[in-house]
Amino acid sequence: MTEENDAPKVDDDAIADDWAQALQEQTGGVNDEFASGAPHFDGNTPANPAGNNDISMVLDIPVQLSVELGRTKVPIKYILQLAQGSIVELDALAGEPMDVLVNGYLIAQGEVVVVNEKFGIRLTDIVTPSERLRRLSRN
Repeated sequence: MTEENDAPKVDDDAIADDWAQALQEQTGGVNDEFASGAPHFDGNTPANPAGNNDISMVLDIPVQLSVELGRTKVPIKYILQLAQGSIVELDALAGEPMDVLVNGYLIAQGEVVVVNEKFGIRLTDIVTPSERLRRLSRN
């Protein structure tokens, strides 16, 4: 049996450097193997799997984007008493930036705007990839 203390320690700076290097490689150009834009799934493992950096393969994958107004914790009995017109106090202050989440992970903050009678959000701060990794490693 292994104990939790035996698990390797996560080096946040090393992870951030790895991500930065991967992003830099992706912006360097399209991989020749995937230049046609069509993925090649022939069942064989490529000789250099790290060389397959064609980001276009994932661009059409749907993700859940949500904007969070605030949060609060309440007992179940309070939830059962909610009715039309009830007010739920949140932990966010009025005018405070709202969190923008992708699949539950914070990626940006912004302010509410109205465009053509619809609500939107103007991004005011983007969370850097290294900060996202730091937040993930803390959880």
